[in-house]
Amino acid sequence: MNMVTETKNKILAYIKDKGAVAPKDLLYVLDIKYRAILKQLADLVENGELIKMGSKPRVYYKLAQTARPSLKPSALTMATTEVLSKNYFLITPQGQIKEGVEGFSYWCEKNGLDVNKTATEYQSVLKKYEQYRKNGLIDGMPKFKQTFKKVFLDEIYYLDFYSMERFGKTKLGWLLLYAKQTQNLDLMKKINKIIEKPIKCFISSKRISAIAFIPPTINRSVQLQKELEKMLKLGVPKLNLVKISNQIAIPQKSLNKLEDRIENASNTIMVDDKNVYENILLIDDAVGSGATLNETAKQIRDKRLCPGKIFAIALTGSFKGFDVISEI
Repeated sequence: MNMVTETKNKILAYIKDKGAVAPKDLLYVLDIKYRAILKQLADLVENGELIKMGSKPRVYYKLAQTARPSLKPSALTMATTEVLSKNYFLITPQGQIKEGVEGFSYWCEKNGLDVNKTATEYQSVLKKYEQYRKNGLIDGMPKFKQTFKKVFLDEIYYLDFYSMERFGKTKLGWLLLYAKQTQNLDLMKKINKIIEKPIKCFISSKRISAIAFIPPTINRSVQLQKELEKMLKLGVPKLNLVKISNQIAIPQKSLNKLEDRIENASNTIMVDDKNVYENILLIDDAVGSGATLNETAKQIRDKRLCPGKIFAIALTGSFKGFDVISEI
């Protein structure tokens, strides 16, 4: 037995006995440097024998319940690896971000699926959804025309779908959910990195005169919309939208009927502005029914604040027609 194998066995035995340990704990049982301990732990995590929990400075390691079969580079084609690296993303129940081949392997292992076969199926589903994307945007207008008797928006686009059949949330879907739920600025920065270029290109190509971020219903100390507004630095005037709080703040996601969502949107969001702008862009985080965007556009029309076009971009939207994205 060589020195590396012996050291790994000692680490596994110690963690099995103690349950979960910090790297510094191993200094008392191993006659190697701290940097070497970290390398051994990283290798054991990579091989699926240990699970890493937490982030610096509080990091702990425990035994994996089942050893995850390691994926050799030759197990997946280079093209498949690139697809997974670009698209696959999840956040584990423990709060760990897993991307690309590592994340996909983790998901397959949890669901008892063959990685290679499932990766092929994943690519097929991606192609199905990608056919709705043109120039990086997904046209949501067909859905709106199917949902509402009258659509007050001229154009509506999604940057991505919130989720896909079988494989669950998209990368933006995952980021959006936990950026809002945990008020995590790092996740918001990841969102900004994805959306900044397409939104700025859209503003330039459509000659947008003013923007408006749909205001949130639930009060949080860190609001996603406000943080994205600061990060994006779009450099165009802002149309003022106000969210009215009644006795009880009712979020759209809690309403299952379309007519209730329309009533909620028309009576809780107000356009508090007298300036006239040629073309206006409304930005929302997610579209379930689309009632909020449509009713906001109606108010802008009624106040005659936009002689040109009213556009909308949502970070994510549902694949179906009227759908309730109840998580966000």
